[in-house]
Amino acid sequence: MILIGQYDSPYTRRVAVSLGVLGFAFEHDTRSVFGDFDSMRTVNPLGRVPSLILPEGTTLIDSAAILDWLDQTVGPDRALLPPGGSSRQEALQRIALATGTIDKVMAAAYERLIRPEPRRWAEWTLRCRTQAKGGIAALAAHSWPANAPVDQAVITTACMIRYIRLADPDLLPSGRYPSLEVLSQRCEALTPFRATYPADYVVPSTR
Repeated sequence: MILIGQYDSPYTRRVAVSLGVLGFAFEHDTRSVFGDFDSMRTVNPLGRVPSLILPEGTTLIDSAAILDWLDQTVGPDRALLPPGGSSRQEALQRIALATGTIDKVMAAAYERLIRPEPRRWAEWTLRCRTQAKGGIAALAAHSWPANAPVDQAVITTACMIRYIRLADPDLLPSGRYPSLEVLSQRCEALTPFRATYPADYVVPSTR
């Protein structure tokens, strides 16, 4: 399998971490949405990441679709998302908060880093960051036991935390959300996270 996308994208990273947690071997194609846009569109017509090329040549796009395929492939006993019931709804709620927060942080970063300065919309940036703060606080209010399995809610939230620390660290000041700090430290120590650590951040990556 070949995973396309750089790890500064939290969506690419959550797929890479999930592949590692589940024991899938894969190659990493580090093409950039910005630097290799035309090439990226030959893989995904939307020019977005991540994409996963399966061994038989099928290309899956969008992290949610890729993660669903992974869970279907390994079966319900190993899937990273519960198959049903209240536990599934709880996990989906946390994932929705994490991905929604990522999207708002990304939108604010685009406004700040990509849009020409005379055209930047300060009110929009403030609104996005306010929404992101709401998502972070809501996730921090949840319980994150240290002995809980590394499921998709944990993976996606940990990838969100690292992304925010790279893209807009003022949203996660040290000491404000201890439970999220502990979660991040726990996850970043694991091999699948260490192998996908996004050391640098230049521009926000397209989902």
